[in-house]
Amino acid sequence: MTENSKEKLYELIDDIEIAMLTTIDGSGTPHTRPMANQKADEGGAIWFFTEKSGSAAQDIEANPKVTLGYASSGAYVAVSGQGETVDDRDMIDALWSEEVKAWFPKGKSDPNLILLKVEPDLGEYWTFPSAPVSKAIGYVKAKLTGEPADDIGENKRVRL
Repeated sequence: MTENSKEKLYELIDDIEIAMLTTIDGSGTPHTRPMANQKADEGGAIWFFTEKSGSAAQDIEANPKVTLGYASSGAYVAVSGQGETVDDRDMIDALWSEEVKAWFPKGKSDPNLILLKVEPDLGEYWTFPSAPVSKAIGYVKAKLTGEPADDIGENKRVRL
C-alpha cells in the first residue's frame, strides 16, 4: 500500500459523480441509496449533503459504520468508514453548488439541510481499460499466450 495507491483511490472517487451509500438502520438492516459525491477534503474525509430528518442521518445516528460504492466506465471503488452528521453552516456554504440545488430546492439555508461526513478506514479499487478494443486485445493476448493479461487493470486495497 503506497501513497500513490491512496492518491489514486481519491482521484478515482473525485471523478465519479454518484456514490452508493450503505448504512445500517436501527433494526440492523442495510440500506443503500445514491448520494451526490463531493470532493474529499485535505484530511481524506468524504462529504455529502443530506436531510436532518432523512433516513441516512437517522441510520448514521443508530450505527455510524458505512460503506460507499463508486462505479465508472473504467473503475470500481469501495470505501468503508465511520459516518457522522454535521450541522455546520460555514461548511455547507463552502461545499454548496448549483448542482446540489437540484436535490435541495430550498437552498443552503434550509434548516433541514446538513452534511454527512465519512471518515474512511479502508478503500479498495479496481481499474480496467474502458475502451472495448483495449479489453479485447488483453483477452486475446491472454488466450494466445496462456498468461494472464497484463493490461486488464489493477486492484489495490488501501488503509486510509
